[in-house]
Amino acid sequence: MKAFEFLSKKREEKPRKSGITMVLDKGLGLETASSLMDISGEYVDYLKFGWGTSIIHDEEIIKAKVRMYKSHQITPYTGGTLFELAYMNDKLDEFFSRAQELGFEAIEISDGSIPLPHEEKLNCIKLARKNGFEVLSEVGKKDPNLDKELSLDDRIEYMQKELDSGSSLIIVEAREGGKNIGIFDKSGNAKEDEIDYILDNFDGSKLLWEAPNKDQQVFFILKLGNTVNLGNVSSDDITSLETLRQGLRGDTVGKI
Repeated sequence: MKAFEFLSKKREEKPRKSGITMVLDKGLGLETASSLMDISGEYVDYLKFGWGTSIIHDEEIIKAKVRMYKSHQITPYTGGTLFELAYMNDKLDEFFSRAQELGFEAIEISDGSIPLPHEEKLNCIKLARKNGFEVLSEVGKKDPNLDKELSLDDRIEYMQKELDSGSSLIIVEAREGGKNIGIFDKSGNAKEDEIDYILDNFDGSKLLWEAPNKDQQVFFILKLGNTVNLGNVSSDDITSLETLRQGLRGDTVGKI
């Protein structure tokens, strides 16, 4: 029982279909991660091993962390940069095989840092699904100048095709900083008109909005409700975000 359970708002239990929280693991130690999940794991749905961090850590630690996250009903998955590295080096078969050996059942497929024809990206999504993985695919570029070349209609078209090719969720790129990328301006403020346009033309329940900063999380919760899917949440901010979702913090109290 929670300390003040009579004041809490009940949320959908896991496995959730909405109100999904994706947390970014930037290289947490096993004991630190395990302790964090003991107190906050029930509020996490997906755990991304950020970019290529899992390359430089011992495989037994990665395996142990994957098992630990799964024990909390969390889906751990490899970051998109890892896929991009495998694709660049023509080692997708080895990548899929190794990911399975380490215990991953989901991967991210992106083209944020490399040139990748979209039809080829769709083929990679289908191939990953054929190999038994859940796929989360990301739309957007990490270079702000390249990202600006993608029109809203382009993004929506890519989102739909990736969903049709087998992605379970479409991640809207915002990087770790959440500024000057995609739906966020140079100050990190959400471009509400662009978000509305996306939602008018795509199923919002299939979107995972990267919103690493508190003000961005507040914006989405107030705009779309506490069942909005949010990602790239810092491991330090899991409790903070959940209190925002449940209206337990000044920004959302009485507004949920």
